[in-house]
Amino acid sequence: MVRGGVCDPQPSLMIDVLISTRGQMMSNISQSPLAWLELETPADAPPPSPLTVRAQTLPARSFFPHHAHAWGQVVYAISGVLTVATDRRSFVISPEQAVWLPPATNHKVGSLHGAEFRSLWVALDAANALSRHPSVFRVSPLLRALIMEAADLPEGSAVGGYRSRVTRLIFDQLERAEPISTALPWPVSEPLSRLCEALYADPSDDRSADRWSRTLGMSPRTLTRRFEAEVGMGLRSWRRRVRLFKAVELLSGGMDVTRTAMELGYGSPSAFTYAFRTVMGQSPQAYMRVTGSAAKVS
Repeated sequence: MVRGGVCDPQPSLMIDVLISTRGQMMSNISQSPLAWLELETPADAPPPSPLTVRAQTLPARSFFPHHAHAWGQVVYAISGVLTVATDRRSFVISPEQAVWLPPATNHKVGSLHGAEFRSLWVALDAANALSRHPSVFRVSPLLRALIMEAADLPEGSAVGGYRSRVTRLIFDQLERAEPISTALPWPVSEPLSRLCEALYADPSDDRSADRWSRTLGMSPRTLTRRFEAEVGMGLRSWRRRVRLFKAVELLSGGMDVTRTAMELGYGSPSAFTYAFRTVMGQSPQAYMRVTGSAAKVS
């Protein structure tokens, strides 16, 4: 994996969501109108030797509270979207991405809509060959298949040799993985964090900056200045990027292109397709075919 260091935090399309401690998407769980389910973190688990793969279904609105391991961890979901929060940064990932957490990284993991969670615990010796910083990387089709295979392997010596070969291939893929340098910034202040959480929950929300400024109790000029200072881009640009991230989430879940366009507030499927192609370089249908998702062409 990235041997060089931290992902470039310059604003771009999606995935690596930079969130302050006060602004983390999961930080105000207790204030949410719908309660979140706190899951039990693994207790007294033996260390990986050299790799342990855990499979777990995360219900909607569930999370593991802050904790840390003495070993490295790859956080991944074969379906659904995860939010992975560390002390300084947070990442929102779809099934095409995973998060690398070095040993002793304090973190919590949650899912708003539910996910099929796959956690790879990596022994210290192997973890030392990877990045020393939390980072997001793209999961290749081969690595995805290897993770699923490793999770399905039964315990026992009969498959020991095969298990070792699968493990070696997983480590090879992790060492080759490159970090995703694109990022969706998140604001530091509480008022702007509330604004972004609302737009993330409902990307079709078309309230103008003037209306948001009244809601947040500040002038339109102050809202514009503070948003650009904290996020690094204007509200309109940020809104476009959130819509595209949500588009990948909805399409990955099998929603067809027409309904996805309507859910995200686009005037027509063609307008959505144009916006998607402009940033992603291909149509929604082509993108989902490449990633192996179940989106329907319409």
